[in-house]
Amino acid sequence: MNTFDLIVLGGGTGGYIAAIRASQLGLNVAIVEKGKLGGTCLHSGCIPSKALLRSAEVFHTAKKAREFGVNVENIDYDFSVIMSRKNKIIDQLHKGVQHLMKLGKIQVFEGFGTIEKNSGTDDHPVCIKIKTVDEQILVLAKKCIIATGSRPRSLNGLEVDGKYILTSEEALQLEQLPKSIIIVGGGVIGIEWASLLNDFGVVVTVLEYAPRIIPTEDVDISKEMLRCMKKRGVKIITGAKVLAESVSIENETVTIQAEVKETVQSFTADQILVSVGRIANTDGYGLENTDVQVDRGTIVVDGMMKTADPNFYAIGDVIGGLQLAHVASHEGIIAVEHINGNQPHALQNDLVPKCIYSRPECSNVGLTEEAAIEKGHQVKIGKFFFRAIGKALVYGEVDGFVKFVSDAETGALLGVHMIGPHVTDMITEAGLALLLNATSYQVGQMIHPHPSLTEAIGEAALAVDGLSFHG
Repeated sequence: MNTFDLIVLGGGTGGYIAAIRASQLGLNVAIVEKGKLGGTCLHSGCIPSKALLRSAEVFHTAKKAREFGVNVENIDYDFSVIMSRKNKIIDQLHKGVQHLMKLGKIQVFEGFGTIEKNSGTDDHPVCIKIKTVDEQILVLAKKCIIATGSRPRSLNGLEVDGKYILTSEEALQLEQLPKSIIIVGGGVIGIEWASLLNDFGVVVTVLEYAPRIIPTEDVDISKEMLRCMKKRGVKIITGAKVLAESVSIENETVTIQAEVKETVQSFTADQILVSVGRIANTDGYGLENTDVQVDRGTIVVDGMMKTADPNFYAIGDVIGGLQLAHVASHEGIIAVEHINGNQPHALQNDLVPKCIYSRPECSNVGLTEEAAIEKGHQVKIGKFFFRAIGKALVYGEVDGFVKFVSDAETGALLGVHMIGPHVTDMITEAGLALLLNATSYQVGQMIHPHPSLTEAIGEAALAVDGLSFHG
């Protein structure tokens, strides 16, 4: 019988980071993974989509090379090479994770793990039955972290077939791009796909149910993204209630209807990409054999990631909340630290940086202006546009801005929101400022190198008090 201090059910980003931290603390740890180590983020989410976005960005840059005085003839792309590059990146990172498991002496079981009822011992109360290709294995542990992740959500009546109707997972396996596509959902994933497909010349229509795209972002960011997408030729329709049952396929095209401003409109394209969020993977893992509570499809945990069953913790997409790889990793560290008897700090959602890797990019940390007002703050806003930043002009990407949200009375920094070139690489400064309870004035006193895109951060911070130099 295999016995461990900790078993992690799911080897995605959160799961394998939790296992590594447990190994660092001297725990005997194992991972059960039904697919490949790295999970959704590595194999069908963050990494492959960003690889495609990078290729789209390079293609876009090449097409406007003449603006930089560079003559490039016959600009084109080879989608098979693009996909091959994406797969090479995944393979390299996958091998890296496998190597980390060996370094940490972490046992990896390849198979589907199910929690068994009352099959453990007093010392090792958790029992997992693992179905592999060849056999069934029973594994006992003192504690278990559930990190089973999530899958793309579908719409009733809009059944994914992998040919005409896709989710992001099927889209990442395309052998060729369509000439036109309808994206149902204008959230983070939908806008990223709209951006990269548009850069490759695909005619893109986005249907978003909410009154605005990327509705979880600050209102000003949503407005700027809408402007930029429309300027690029992406057709975006908000307030669109998709009538999934209306879908029809004829002559190698797919048509769907949507209610828009009390009228029904039809939309036709080569394919439909369904991007309406994700569902936690809770079915089939034997949760009913525990005291773990599931509420509205996600596992309920406390600030230490502990479930209602003292033997089980849960992290990542399966607990809902911020479904981000870096959040899952941090949750995994919190869980392991608590299991080890330490006293980690609970996750603070307001300190989590969030990014969208479209063109232009978006990033934010802290409260939106609307949320800050709802919490009772009187706010002061500082905003600075990239068009006034020398490095942005040099770079050739001047859309967007940096926005600071501060408390009007104390000057305390409440949130920072960015849209523009490379802002996903810039948001960490704002995150550190929030962690250290800095004021906008203090951020403005930092010396930002010139020329750099980060000058927009300093100028926006100063703009809160009307002190920016170039605005």
